[in-house]
Amino acid sequence: MGQPVLLYDGLCGFCDRTVQFILARDPGGRMHFAPLQGEYARQVLEEHPSLRDVDSLILVEAVDEPHTPLVRSDAILAIADYLGWPWRAAIVFRILPTALRDWAYDLFARHRYRLFGRYDACPLPSPDVRARFVD
Repeated sequence: MGQPVLLYDGLCGFCDRTVQFILARDPGGRMHFAPLQGEYARQVLEEHPSLRDVDSLILVEAVDEPHTPLVRSDAILAIADYLGWPWRAAIVFRILPTALRDWAYDLFARHRYRLFGRYDACPLPSPDVRARFVD
């Protein structure tokens, strides 16, 4: 598997909507997905112990070689790049210091369950996109 894999909180309503947003705008099917509650995420977090306490989307870009997963705002900007125009225009936010971008990301992440809800279990993907999910 050479495609990027987005690790997301499978219990988070906002994260699930983010996955659905990407699926609808990535018709080429380059991006794959794995819930943070699954085996694939567990393996990535074992390789990168510093990520265990990160409350963020995690984008694993190169899965066939040693990699440094992207987190917080860097992950969001990389996802926008994968989606192409007009989402790629978000690259302008790179002019902001990473600490400021990540502060805003963390502020939103702290309140995401209250704003968008929380599932009791990871929602199952529809059959037409199930092949893009890794466990």
